[in-house]
Amino acid sequence: MDGFRTRRNFMGWTNCFLAACGFASRPVQAAHARNTAEGEDYYDKLGVAKIINAAGTYTALTASTMPPSVQAAVARAAKHPVRLLELQKAAGEYLARQLRCEAAMVTAGAASALTLGTAACMSVGNKGAVHNIPTELAGLKNDVLVQKAHRYGYDHALRNCGIRFVEVETLEDYEAAFSDRTVMTLFFNAAEQGKIGREDWIRVAHRHGVPCFNDAAADVPPISNLWNYTQMGFDLVTFSGGKGIRGPQNAGLLLGRKDLIDAAALNNNPFSDSIGRGMKVAKEQIVGMVAAVDWFLTQTDAGMEAEFRRRADRIAAQLKSVPTLTSKVAIPSVAANAVPHLLIRYDQARVKISPVDVAAELRRGSPSIELNPATGKAESGGLPSDENTIVVGVWMLESGEDLIVARRLREVLTKAVA
Repeated sequence: MDGFRTRRNFMGWTNCFLAACGFASRPVQAAHARNTAEGEDYYDKLGVAKIINAAGTYTALTASTMPPSVQAAVARAAKHPVRLLELQKAAGEYLARQLRCEAAMVTAGAASALTLGTAACMSVGNKGAVHNIPTELAGLKNDVLVQKAHRYGYDHALRNCGIRFVEVETLEDYEAAFSDRTVMTLFFNAAEQGKIGREDWIRVAHRHGVPCFNDAAADVPPISNLWNYTQMGFDLVTFSGGKGIRGPQNAGLLLGRKDLIDAAALNNNPFSDSIGRGMKVAKEQIVGMVAAVDWFLTQTDAGMEAEFRRRADRIAAQLKSVPTLTSKVAIPSVAANAVPHLLIRYDQARVKISPVDVAAELRRGSPSIELNPATGKAESGGLPSDENTIVVGVWMLESGEDLIVARRLREVLTKAVA
């Protein structure tokens, strides 16, 4: 019996006995089953750092995380093949009912919707355009009117179709710019400048029989924006799926007139001879986008804002001991990302580190934390920031991450106190 005097020897003997009886492998099998169900952590396997997103729904930070119900819908959709066109049609009809518009389709993000919506307007205005876009443009209507202040980094999504922008500044410019080559007008919903409002933009275009496209990619919440702009009269509206709606990052919505959505579909995958053939949206992302809309419509603007303010308040409360530090909650004055953000300021003569350097310290730390890119910059994205402002985007934080962000901010700032 000497061999059984230690726990290690006893457990070794027990395992041998259980193995002989066929039981010892069961805990291992159960653990393997759990790992298989959850999936291997490929971020760890590939050596990719996970981050805490205290910035916002930025594409470079892989945008939002999907709620559990959306993740489950995506995983379930992956188990079965379906006919793609049938799925797109059914998803579009369902989304149109949910979002109170004539027609809808799931696209490969909002940039894809810009391309497909532009191609749709060109297809309706030009016979044979589906094949000819973007290189054989002789005789095609391809002028797109836009306010000079609405030119932006996503222009290329429209220019992929071979269009030519015609810039206007005043309402008089706009009235005079229409010609027999005008195929569409573009309105950037979150533009911080521009002299022509939405209603006038729509009114003038419709008097000339030209469709209006509104890029509202990042402009929810409020939830009602999902139908406000189509009901206002915009013929096409796009939203990003992976931002406030919290669907798959590579999905988006194109909403609007049925004839234009139908034309966009003909320019889209799976039709090979089209500008959108490479803009494939997998069955999982289509279902995920529908599930995300369903989830989003169960939320309330007041409920989301209250939760974001609670997160901001929890962070601010943890920083009260930092000398000279003040904080406030602000909502951007533009349409995009119109949710509470935490703004932190302090006297750099006492706390000898700049907001930009604070952001770098948090990025280098473990866990790596990304602050809002308006940190340390003059007013950006409608936030009243400056060179002495740390901006914390709280709306993409997961449960408990607000306190981690607070702890790291306190550590970095306290270390810099003179």
